[in-house]
Amino acid sequence: MSNPQQLRYSKEHEWLSAAEDGVATVGITEHAANALGDIVFVQLPDVGDTITAGETCGELESTKSVSDLYSPVSGEVTETNPDVVDDPSLVNSAPFEGGWLFKVRVSEEPKDLLTADEYTDFSGS
Repeated sequence: MSNPQQLRYSKEHEWLSAAEDGVATVGITEHAANALGDIVFVQLPDVGDTITAGETCGELESTKSVSDLYSPVSGEVTETNPDVVDDPSLVNSAPFEGGWLFKVRVSEEPKDLLTADEYTDFSGS
C-alpha cells in the first residue's frame, strides 16, 4: 500500500488534495478503507454545507461497522461524488481515484496535516 506523495493526510485517515482555485478534494485512505472492510453505504455532507476541520461531516457504513467521516479542513462543500453514493465499493477499490468523497472550498487548513511519509509512519501502512 502506498500513499500518494502529493496528498496531505489527517490522523482520522482522510486525505486532502492540493487546492485548485481554492477547492480541494477529500477522501479516505486505503488504510482506512481496508480497516473498515466492504463499504456498503456513504453519507456525505450536502453541497453548500459549511464544515469544520476535525469535526464529523458524514458517515461510512461497512459490513463491519459504522464510522464517522471527519473533515480534514474547514470550508464550504462545493461538490459530492455521486458515484460513491451509487456504488460505495469504489471507496474500497479506488480510494485515491474514483472513490473520492467530496470537494471543499478551503477557508482554513489545520497545521497538523501529515505528509505521505508522516502518515505512513503514523498508520503503519
